Amino acid sequence: MAFLFDSFANWKKYATENKLTLPQVVMEYERSQRGRTDEEIIKGLEKAWVVMKEAVHTGLTEEMKSRSGMVNNGAKKVYNYPLPVLSKEFQNLISRALAAKEVNSCMGRVVAAPTAGASGIMPGVLFTLQEIHNVDDRKIIDAMLLAAGVALIMEQKASIAGAVGGCQAETGTAAAMGAASIVYCLGGNTDQIFNAVAITVQCMLGLVCDPVAGLVEVPCIVRNASAAAIAFSSAQIGLADVSSVIPVDEVIEAMGEVGASMETRYKETALGGLAATKTGQAIAKKVLIHDIEVLPDEEVK
Repeated sequence: MAFLFDSFANWKKYATENKLTLPQVVMEYERSQRGRTDEEIIKGLEKAWVVMKEAVHTGLTEEMKSRSGMVNNGAKKVYNYPLPVLSKEFQNLISRALAAKEVNSCMGRVVAAPTAGASGIMPGVLFTLQEIHNVDDRKIIDAMLLAAGVALIMEQKASIAGAVGGCQAETGTAAAMGAASIVYCLGGNTDQIFNAVAITVQCMLGLVCDPVAGLVEVPCIVRNASAAAIAFSSAQIGLADVSSVIPVDEVIEAMGEVGASMETRYKETALGGLAATKTGQAIAKKVLIHDIEVLPDEEVK
């Protein structure tokens, strides 16, 4: 069944011909390729969902300061700010995406969805979607199956790794997973789901991976928040039957082409973009010196 996840067209065709939902096809794939039972698959996803929610809670209630000093309780500051720029729901979405990603940057437990660098997007999206629309947990689990199918195809057609395709590959894929999940949970059909995926990637095409000091903190954390917002905007557009014009498979192929042509310094090397700025270089030097100074104490322990 591996061929099913080499394109969105094949995924849709198989689901239609076999009268299956898109998540059911992913479940079938997991059974055949991984040798896992339905119960094992669901149990694993339920655990992942718990970890996602815990990451959001942790980021919004506990001290979140990273060793580099670049993370300093940003999620809580956004969550508690008295003036929402759009609505409290939007403020919550941004805060939750920031929170889960800050937990990752502070060495806490997260779900790589699809990567640790993009680990705030799906928790922020799903947590907020469930809160606003009263989506039950089983529907969320099905949405996670759907999101996994999206990631499988994007990995094969392009990449989900920043070191291979830039940040478009990490936060772009996670945002596409989130957009697909939203449309699915709100009753969208296959074409609407795939349009939302395509529109999301179009919005994030070409995004470079330029982590300051080589740490997955700046600009990674704020990009998780922005990607979560893009997931919702793309879902809104897709649900309204607005076409992506360029079919989703072609959009993902374009993403792969952009990633392949992207210069090395823009692919998680900390040699270009924000990492190469004067301030970025100063932070990198400071972080390096700090690590050297604390190394002997760590060795003694």
